[in-house]
Order: sequence, then C-alpha cells, then structure tokens
Amino acid sequence: MKKLKVIAAMSGGVDSAVAAARAVDAGFEVVGVHLALSSNPQKYRSGARGCCTIEDSHDARRAADVIGIPFYIWDMAEEFHKGVVENFLSEYQSGEHQTHVLDVMRRLNLRRY
Repeated sequence: MKKLKVIAAMSGGVDSAVAAARAVDAGFEVVGVHLALSSNPQKYRSGARGCCTIEDSHDARRAADVIGIPFYIWDMAEEFHKGVVENFLSEYQSGEHQTHVLDVMRRLNLRRY
C-alpha cells in the first residue's frame, strides 16, 4: 500500500519538528515546508523568535535533515504582504479588529503548491 503524503509546515520551532517526526513515525510520507513571509528576512533582528527570521528557516531545515525528510522553502512574501499586511494596516487604520489567523490562511492561496 502506498504511503499517504503529507506536508508538515515547519516554523523552525520544536512543536512543528515533533509533529513532522511523529507523522514519519506514524507511517506517512512527510515533506517539510517553511513559508518565507518576508522578501527581506534580514530586516528582522537576529535572535527574534516567532516566524520569520533566517535562523528560523535554518532551524527548520536542520530539523528536516535530522528527521530525514525532504524540505522546501515556499516564497509567500508577496501574497503575505498583499493579503495580510496591507489588509491588517487598512483595518487597523479604520479602527477595525485585527485579522483572525483563519482569515489569514484563507488569504494565502496555497492551492498553487
């Protein structure tokens, strides 16, 4: 029987690395993906934690190497800026609420991948 292929979104943190490793252990064919959300990640201060530093992408790649899965970085910078950042700034300036994370994911069209 062919293994089911899944994508593990790898932020560079422990949680996503463990999730990817557990998926491998469960018998899935796992591919690790890190979303590059900035066209210029060097502008983020070194040592910042959360999502978007060069260190985070390196950490994610190292984790994928240790787990033994293929790893890719998807450049989502343009989509993120247009669909999330610009929308957030517009809402913020008009006094609206912040964009919910599910709305963010809907705006980032991952179907092309």
